[in-house]
Amino acid sequence: MARSLLTLAAAATAAVPGAEVTGVRTLTAGGGGRHDSAVATLADGRELVVRVPADENAEREIAAEVVALRALTSGVRELLGFEAPVFHGSVPYDGTNAIVTSFVRGYQVEAGEIPQGPGVATSIGRAMAVVHGLPGSVVRSAGLPVRSPEQSRAEVERILDAAGASGRVPVRLMVRWREAVEDDRLWSFESAVCLGGTQPTSFVIVDDVAGVPRVSGVLEWQGLSIDDPAVDLRWVSSAPSATDDVFEAYGAAAHRAPDAALRVRARLHAELEFARWLVHGLETHRPEVVDDAAALLESLSEGVRDDRLRAGLGAASSDVDDALAAIGRVPETASATVDTSMQTDAYDPAQLGLDPDAGWGDAAPAEERPLTTETVPDVRLPSAQPADDAEATAPLDMDAYIALERETDGSERRDR
Repeated sequence: MARSLLTLAAAATAAVPGAEVTGVRTLTAGGGGRHDSAVATLADGRELVVRVPADENAEREIAAEVVALRALTSGVRELLGFEAPVFHGSVPYDGTNAIVTSFVRGYQVEAGEIPQGPGVATSIGRAMAVVHGLPGSVVRSAGLPVRSPEQSRAEVERILDAAGASGRVPVRLMVRWREAVEDDRLWSFESAVCLGGTQPTSFVIVDDVAGVPRVSGVLEWQGLSIDDPAVDLRWVSSAPSATDDVFEAYGAAAHRAPDAALRVRARLHAELEFARWLVHGLETHRPEVVDDAAALLESLSEGVRDDRLRAGLGAASSDVDDALAAIGRVPETASATVDTSMQTDAYDPAQLGLDPDAGWGDAAPAEERPLTTETVPDVRLPSAQPADDAEATAPLDMDAYIALERETDGSERRDR
């Protein structure tokens, strides 16, 4: 049963010492049933988001997010140059915990609506480069997952083994993906601080005084880890008009050694979501998911018939772009569940205006360990906890991809 706005406002008052709530409203971006949520306005003008998870999966996800947000000290936040939600506190609520974070104001743009040229695409590319350029100590000191290139490669091999054993993956795709896994050029990258697989709606946008869109905030920190940076860029496959601009802006802003295979790996990770969907169906014993994934894999196989993923480590052909776009949807596995709606309101700007703290102490670094598709930090929030001061890819329809993923936990992302 949905909680009322007044009870959520009361939870905010209990979770944040000294908070005086003067108003409360529904978070218009929804939440797909994963949380009950509201935006509470305080007497000092601040706005806070109150969330109460609806199930254990959502509770684990939000607990992981809290750990990540607390790892973002004031110094780290200064390096970002844009907002990340601030954890303000938690309080026991109806058998779980109500979580209070800061409200990130702005709007979000779906992948297929990101236009070409300066603006949303270039700002997202730069923001992603900033995240990937954070010092690894941010992750290690918080005890968050660390994955080496070898471990990233091994995880892809695991997915291929599991999917291939089903007999439902076309031979053409297995050969294509096996060749990519065996190509050392793809796996000599430098691991970086990652968000664990962003979506375009991970980025909150505002228009500056000149009307040019820029990233004002980044959401979805629950997957914070050290990993393959290409994982965070796989969604670019679903933004064909903006692909070049995103990658070019990312490359120009990155302070790490150039990664010639970045776009190829991002494309590979995007394609592998079909295989992950299949494996999810197998592991959860859901034949309808297995059949759906198999049909998608057949369509993908036809689309890449005349394409070589690693050809010159360059761009994919436009024919493959068109074929993958025609598939119409790409599933996302339950492990990649995200909920951008919880930290920002929904906006529908008429135009995109493209014209122009607390530290973690001296904790020992986290030991490198394998990170599987199901890895989520196993953390529980305390009973009550105030916060401390603190290259081109094929277009893939990630909206339906996310909607299918929501099906795995009985929820669905609401249209913005």
